[in-house]
Order: sequence, then structure tokens, then C-alpha cells
Amino acid sequence: MCGITGIFGNLKKNEFDKSIRKMSETLRHRGPDDSGIWIDKENGIALGHQRLSIVDLSLAGHQPMTSPCGKFVVIFNGEIYNHIQLRGKLNNSEYGQSWKGHSDTETLVSAFSQWGIDKTLSQLVGMFAIAIWDLKRKKLHLVRDRFGEKPLYYGWSNGVFLFGSELKALQSYEGFNNIIDRNVLSLYMQYMYVPSPYSIFKNVYKLDPGCILEIDISGTSQSNKQITSSVFNSKGISIKQWYSLSKIAKNSQNNLIKDEKEAIDLLEKTLLESVKSQLISDVPLGAFLSGGVDSSMIVSLMSQECASPVKTFTIGFEESGFNEAIYAKKVAEHLGTDHHEMYVTANDVFKVIPNLPSLYDEPFADSSQIPTYLVSKLARQYVTVSLSGDAGDELFGGYNRYLWGGRVWNKLKWIPPIMRQNIGATIQKLPTSSWDMVGRLLPNKYKVSSMGSKAHRMAYRLRKVNSLDDMYYSLVTEGFNEEDLVYNSDLILKTKLNESNIVLDVDDSAHRMMLWDTLTYLTDDILTKVDRAAMGASLETRIPFLDHRVVELAWRMPLDMKIKNGVGKWPLRQILYKYVPKELIERPKAGFAVPVGQWIRGPLREWADDLLDETRMHREGYFNPKLVRKIWNQHLSGNYDWTPRLWAILMFQAWLDKT
Repeated sequence: MCGITGIFGNLKKNEFDKSIRKMSETLRHRGPDDSGIWIDKENGIALGHQRLSIVDLSLAGHQPMTSPCGKFVVIFNGEIYNHIQLRGKLNNSEYGQSWKGHSDTETLVSAFSQWGIDKTLSQLVGMFAIAIWDLKRKKLHLVRDRFGEKPLYYGWSNGVFLFGSELKALQSYEGFNNIIDRNVLSLYMQYMYVPSPYSIFKNVYKLDPGCILEIDISGTSQSNKQITSSVFNSKGISIKQWYSLSKIAKNSQNNLIKDEKEAIDLLEKTLLESVKSQLISDVPLGAFLSGGVDSSMIVSLMSQECASPVKTFTIGFEESGFNEAIYAKKVAEHLGTDHHEMYVTANDVFKVIPNLPSLYDEPFADSSQIPTYLVSKLARQYVTVSLSGDAGDELFGGYNRYLWGGRVWNKLKWIPPIMRQNIGATIQKLPTSSWDMVGRLLPNKYKVSSMGSKAHRMAYRLRKVNSLDDMYYSLVTEGFNEEDLVYNSDLILKTKLNESNIVLDVDDSAHRMMLWDTLTYLTDDILTKVDRAAMGASLETRIPFLDHRVVELAWRMPLDMKIKNGVGKWPLRQILYKYVPKELIERPKAGFAVPVGQWIRGPLREWADDLLDETRMHREGYFNPKLVRKIWNQHLSGNYDWTPRLWAILMFQAWLDKT
């Protein structure tokens, strides 16, 4: 795991060294073990790298690295899990190969040398963000992995093309003068994160997963050209997709595995291969363990492959109702792991909150960012690499919306729109606290956490839902008049959730939701959260479920094999119960939540009051202060739960303080 950054443009020769060193230094937390820069002043390009040494700790893995053919200079963030197998192919090639070390970076640049970029990418198993400078053709290539595990920002500022693993690298460029994009701010308030390809700044973007950006030396004069989508063409610039999950999902519908035993056996074999490949490391590794299906599955398979007990890590909270550590401990005891847990207090969490804007360096409002950072800090005390169970929900039907979304819409669609509005108003008459009480009284199988908040949000959205896809959109965005909340946002930007062609020909409604979630929520929320939290602690995270062979196999499984008898992740459960008793796993899904809604009413109220001050908000000019004050007062009354919305505003305000 590392941090990469670069400059491409017409700078004065003496500015390159100063600028690239400063930009690279901002990423030291991503790679504290080594650093390097490479500058070609004549062609106007500089590359910077910060290294977290995982495989081959020697200088043979130093970056930037030049390919054996002398054509490419490469900087790389990530891991190539099959690089040893690729070395076997390269060794047997007609070109021959002599190796200086055993790093995956050396394998990568050798593959580029012999096979070229496109053929190399098609053979990689791993996570990566890569910058490749073609010395002969004078072209820069930026590449992002299939599912967006590793981040990569790019854009223009003051006439110069910049890129980096995090926005802070671009912001540290001395000429950076980009302003906040209010239209993107509106998107952030809907999604609770900034969706790709946008960033919070104008003229700065995220490279979409599975894409290659190419820019040549003749195109730098177009540096301030406005980009309006993730795929565009202009002089000297192009972006193309080298991997499309949407196409994989659609094509898989014609190649489904119908036999359950065959599917489960193949899934177990493929997952085991993925886990085994991700255990390659020259530094200590372990795993996050929540005690749920996904993390327990990963730890179970790790235990099959590791000679010594797997080191596992869990965070617990003293507040009742927000503690899964007790379940994780039981699973750890059963599997015989070397288990580490840390119970944190509200005060421990409060110490983290001031660091969140710098950690995420873009507004980000998934409050599980806090425990994710804390568990990463805990793990880093013992290991340098940690595996996680992320992506199991999106691939195998783990979210509640997949289970009841279709059923709810089938009942709602017969109700005239005016009646839906009346139903919504009736639901909102009952305070969220009363709905929460109803949720707690339901049988375990049907329990819904934070039922009041969800009921009120659903009520608000009822008037907007006119199809099942509308219902999905309403579930994954915040129901509120963003145009009233954010000042001077005059354009409704399109995102992948507005692109119906992405899920075209995927007939099952739950499968459409799963595909959209994988392309949006997983990449821009879950993977962003994990990357920044872990990298903030200089910890590498690996996600076995996102081996593309596992993902593609998941899409060959029919929906009724993933969700059976109202229970999601059915094939995963069948495998897991070989290793862990069912009674240790089966319980209501809780997630990695912290009670920030309670805290901002209580011990965090002074902090929140300061950030939400009407005079201050009026002066800053981003939010309607009277509307913010209204929802803040409603939240403080206890009759409404506006936690997601208020946390989003607070995270933006705190970020603005640091910008």
C-alpha cells in the first residue's frame, strides 16, 4: 500500500522538485517506509511515491520504477496478488527476464514491458492505482482497479494537470486555486459521500473504477477544459473502460449455475484461493472480525491456510445496543484466533472526530468511519496488513432493501400517489422514538434498528416513488429538498444512479440494486471509508470478496440462490456453517454503527452548535442557515432523528475549517 502523486504541465524547471516533494509528503501516512520522486523537466512531468513496504522490504521495491525495456516509468499503489504466477509467465517468455528482487512492482513493470498495458491489466488479480509515463510516446496513463479499492484523483489547477491518491496531495500544490463545487455539495448531501466521478472541487475528479485515463504532451494546453462526465474526449485526453462490471453482470445472466451444490463448492474453492493469494506478505497480517457472516467467513478460511492462529481485531462500545464485540469474541474463541479487542468510550471517539476532515480530505458522512479508524489503529499495533469481509453484502444479497424492496413496491404501486402522500403524513405524526419502540418489540427475525429514522425517511419519500427503481434511489439517498438546503446549486448533476442503462437487461429487481450498490455505494462509501481509515493508521487492508473471480462467480448465481426463504447471503452461510456453528452467527444485522445522533444532542452538542451557528453559516454561504437551524432544533427535541443529514452538514463544516 502506498501513496502516489504527480504533476504534468508547463512549470518553470525549478518548481518541479519543490512541488512534487511537497505533494508527496502529504501522503506520508500512506507510505512511511520509503519515498521517491522522478522528474522529467524537459517534458514537464514529475512523479512522487510514498511506500508502505509489504512485499520485498528491500530497495529493490523502490518507486518510481523504470521498466526493463526503458520505455515506462511507473508509480503504483496497491497489491498484485498473482504476481508470482505472472513472473512464471514472464520468465518463460521469449524476452527472458532477470529479477532484482521479489516485489510485485517489479513484476508489474516487467509485464508492461513485455505485454503492454492492456494485456497486463487483463491478467492482474489485485487492487491498484497506477501512473505510467511512456517515455517514448510522451503519454501519461492513469489506471484504477476493477472495483475502486484504491483511490485516484485527477484534474487541473492553475493550468497544470495534477493527480494523486488523495485530494490533499493536489491541494498542497502551490498553485491550487480550485473552488468548492456547490452542485457537487448538493450531491454530497444526498449521498452522504461525493459520488464518482466528481470531487468536492471544480475541475478535479475521481477516475472511475476499471478505467484508464490517457493524456499526452500535446494535450496539456487544454488543461483547464471543463469535464462533464467520466468518459470524454478532447484534444490529447481520453478515458476508456478496461473492465466493466455492468457487462459482466448482464452477460452472466445467460450463464447461470443452476445446481446449488456445484455453486457452493465452486464458491468455497474460489474464496479459499482468493484468501490464500492475499496472505502473501513479508510483514505480519491479520483480519478485522465483527462476528458477522462476512468477516467470520474470511477469518475461517484464513485459519485453514495459516500455520499459526490468525490475529483478529474488534472494537466494542460501552453504549448498549452498539456493541458487536461480544459476538466477535465468541467466533474468535471457536476458531482459536489470537484475538484483540478494545472497548472505547465516547471520549475516545471525541478525540478522533477533529481528525476526520484531514483523514478523509473530502466531506464524508458515513459515521462508521469512526470505528473503522479505531479498529485500524488497534490492528496496526500488531500487524501491517488486515483482511476484511467488505463486499459480501453487495455480492450475495445482504442488505435489507434486497429482501423487502420488491415486496413493498408491489403493495405500494396499487396506491394512487395522493394516497401515498397521506400515508407518509400519517407515519410522520408518530415520533421517531415511538417507532423505535415498535422496532424493538418486533420478533428477532424482523427487528429493524433505528426504525423511527427509517420510517420518517420513508414517509418523506413516498410522494417521489413511482417505480421500484425510484424506491431504490430513495433508499440510498437522503430524502430532502437539497435545492433549498444548499445555496446557489443551480445544476442537478447526473450520477450512475441516473443511468438506467447500467442495469438494463438485469431483470431481477434485487439484482439491479446489488449492481447499482457495487458500482456506487461500495466504491464511494465503503471502500473510501476503509482506505482512508486504514491508511490514516498506515495499515494495508485487503478484501478477498473483491477478487474479480469471486465477483464474477457471484453474478453467475441466480438470485433465489443468494436470497432463500427471506434470508440473504445463503451460499455464504452454507460454507460458513462448516467452520462456525450457526447459533454464533444468526442474529439481527447491526452494522458498524456509533450513536452520533445521541452524542450531538449530549456531549458533542457544544461542538455541533459552534459548527451550525447561524451567523457563521450565513457568512460562509453554503447552507441555508434557517433551514439548518430548523432541523437542528427538531433533532434536539428528540421527536425527529436527523442524524444522517446533520452529520453530513457537520462533516462538511469541519472539513471547511481545515481547508
